[in-house]
Amino acid sequence: MTLSVTGGDLQRLRRLNALAALAALRAGGPATLTQLAERADLARATIKVVIQDLMELGWVVQMDPSGGEKGRPARRYRFRAEAGRVLGLDIGAHKVLAVVADLDGNVLHTTREPVTPEQPRAERLAAVDRAVDACLTGSGTSAPDIWIAVAGSTGYIDLHGHVVLSRAIQDWSGVPLADHLEQRLRCTVLVENDSRLAALAECRRGVARDTRNMIFLHVGRRAGAAVVLDGVPLRGGGGAAGEIGVHPLFNVGGLLQAVPSVEPGTPPDAVAGAVFEAVRRGDDEARRAVLRYVKVLALATTAMALTVDPDLVVLGGGFSRSADVLLEPLRGELETMCLRAPELRASVLGEECVAVGAVCHGVEHLSTMLFNSEVGPLTAVAPPR
Repeated sequence: MTLSVTGGDLQRLRRLNALAALAALRAGGPATLTQLAERADLARATIKVVIQDLMELGWVVQMDPSGGEKGRPARRYRFRAEAGRVLGLDIGAHKVLAVVADLDGNVLHTTREPVTPEQPRAERLAAVDRAVDACLTGSGTSAPDIWIAVAGSTGYIDLHGHVVLSRAIQDWSGVPLADHLEQRLRCTVLVENDSRLAALAECRRGVARDTRNMIFLHVGRRAGAAVVLDGVPLRGGGGAAGEIGVHPLFNVGGLLQAVPSVEPGTPPDAVAGAVFEAVRRGDDEARRAVLRYVKVLALATTAMALTVDPDLVVLGGGFSRSADVLLEPLRGELETMCLRAPELRASVLGEECVAVGAVCHGVEHLSTMLFNSEVGPLTAVAPPR
């Protein structure tokens, strides 16, 4: 029996080889043909043809020969991460953070625009536009260079990128955020809940890189959470998964108020920090307030943990800066309440975690769009529209 190979089969094989080479370059960095053949598990002759194709399409470039080597240095190749740009946004109660990154997610520039929770939506959207403009200018990026923009916002975000409900920001519920950004940027726009993006950042670049199943606690004056299953943040049927902060039982912000050692007139945003500092000084009233707060936080965490059985809980958000105060009592409560107590770690990504998660989400979405083995042949470098 003779097996025939069709043109479609050869085309698909060529695409799969090209995708394998691209994946190897992106995962392992620049490489020679020999190194790349080993990484991609392909013959060197095949890799040579594939790399030539990818160079002609604009996805790969040959690097300048490195100095200091004896004889003729081997040619090295790299993925052209600079071919496009990804914009990440974190729209919070007190700041708008914008970052521009390349197609590998390397952050090139960051800008910050201060806002207040009381600002009308038009002013907040204007602040978003200013942050975007400043970030594009600072990174030397023009608007057509942005292939995808991902925005993280506090609140319940539906599957169409609309802010359905936000309790942390006045006049923000009902904002068609995706529509605004699409009109502004003319590119693919995704809008997600900030806690889910922060959780994604922890999984890709933070303390949860070795974990596939985790719960992210986004704790500050208001509490939020995200559940990650098999490496993917859970959205739920309508995008409301993890919105524990809307439940009256878990409205925990007031539990850290009215501690006698906190000076009268302390700004509301600084009260929790003052309480945590009082605990460090040995103040018993402050310690009892923190324990009350931790117990309620542990109840919410346990409800999720008993449902999804995570390996890890990450403490993130503004209160993660006081992990030295919160981790041990929270660990003790979880060990008491959970059938299988998850490991507990504090985030190390700081205030940029949501924006970093937005970039990670954008890079992964582009990779699915552009480098999907189920579609046709790879096309020349161009922004997806």
